Amino acid sequence: MSKFNGKRLPIETFKMTEEVVNKLRKGWYADEYFNNTIHVLTELSKAGYEFGDKENDLNGRISVTEVRNGDIYVEMQFFTRRKPFSIIAGVDEALAILQVGTGYFDDNGEFVNTFDHLEVEAVEDGDMVRFDGDALNVKPVIKVRGRYRDFGHLETAMLGVLSVPTRVATNVYNVLVATKGKQVLFFPARFNHYKMQGLDGYAYWIAIQRYELDYDKHHQASISTNEQGDWWGGKAGGTISHATIATFLGNTAEAMMQFSKHISVETPRIALVDFHNDCVTETLEVIRQMWNEYWKLMKEGNKEEALKYKLFGVRPDTGGNMRDKSIEPIFNKEMDNGVNPRLVHILRTKMNEFWPELVKDYSYSDLHNARDLAKAYCEEIKIVVTGGFNAEKIRRFEEVHAEVDIYGVGSSLLENSSATGTNNDFTADIVQVKINENYEPLAKVGRGVAHNPDLKPFTI
Repeated sequence: MSKFNGKRLPIETFKMTEEVVNKLRKGWYADEYFNNTIHVLTELSKAGYEFGDKENDLNGRISVTEVRNGDIYVEMQFFTRRKPFSIIAGVDEALAILQVGTGYFDDNGEFVNTFDHLEVEAVEDGDMVRFDGDALNVKPVIKVRGRYRDFGHLETAMLGVLSVPTRVATNVYNVLVATKGKQVLFFPARFNHYKMQGLDGYAYWIAIQRYELDYDKHHQASISTNEQGDWWGGKAGGTISHATIATFLGNTAEAMMQFSKHISVETPRIALVDFHNDCVTETLEVIRQMWNEYWKLMKEGNKEEALKYKLFGVRPDTGGNMRDKSIEPIFNKEMDNGVNPRLVHILRTKMNEFWPELVKDYSYSDLHNARDLAKAYCEEIKIVVTGGFNAEKIRRFEEVHAEVDIYGVGSSLLENSSATGTNNDFTADIVQVKINENYEPLAKVGRGVAHNPDLKPFTI
């Protein structure tokens, strides 16, 4: 259930084919030691095994001599330990796995679904879970009570579908905070398996909604593939690539002119301007050609067609090993190379100052009408930066008030590292066992029953 619309994602969202469901039920996606445990417990259940008076962690608290371990009921909690918080996503898919995969195969090989025998509590996608570093203070995002051998084989899959989107959502959220509300283009598609795009895009969408809730700011979602919007109805957008420019033999301006001619005006015109490592020259030539066609059509009274040539933005994507031609070296790699605040400032200044060049040869009557329009045309062009951006780099740009309008962020949104605090691994622990109709605390040392006020009962 999303915190923002009160609805669970339907199982169909996750494209669980009959083959996938059967594999979940058979433990195909489970770490094998879980399958071995299920097998042992199943055999013990058939044999009527009872624990007896063997040494155990409940000695002195309650008698366990008649406990039938093969059919033991447990309480298991699923949690993450990322400091200081995580934006939770993936809960609905984890619950879907429980729904279709809980149960056992009878003597005829038929699967008996026992999901309705479970007691399940879960948070909503978009909830924020805080962690202070104390393993006893974790905040579970799912709690399951039921016969362990009916759902133990699902732990691996459930942890995975929680870990990945929660990590991406939290990384995106941190980037949104770092930008202070500026738009973030979601560009990690090429850094992950294509089958993950729907999940990654959903995590991005969840992070945006959480950011809007916490900061009371609207943020326009922008994804690069249609699959990234599959779970929530988003639509991909994009302009030209370096490959586009190459197909026009390195002529960036001509590539933009043809793009503008043939692509719907709803798609913002953003020129990629680092093909020749000369962002300023490339930018000004694109502006010149786009403006000339724009002004020609405006003079003809064809405003609708003219808008096709309204340049929305320019995007420097200079590699970290390159120094743009406009940058005077100060022999500091961070300040000289790649996309840096100095390059952004030069671009902004040159664009703002370029409008007189556009109208210098106009007749008096044209100049009277064009000068304010040309000035606004240049000053309204946005700067979109890409290339190695993460939350920390964005913070550095914002601290010096770099004139960036939009950030494009890619691989860092998928980062999973303890060294940088982006690790979002999930764990599941049995923390209680059911003895004589009551649940008794029992967990490995360092773990215990934990609570989360955001947990809500889940039923189909």
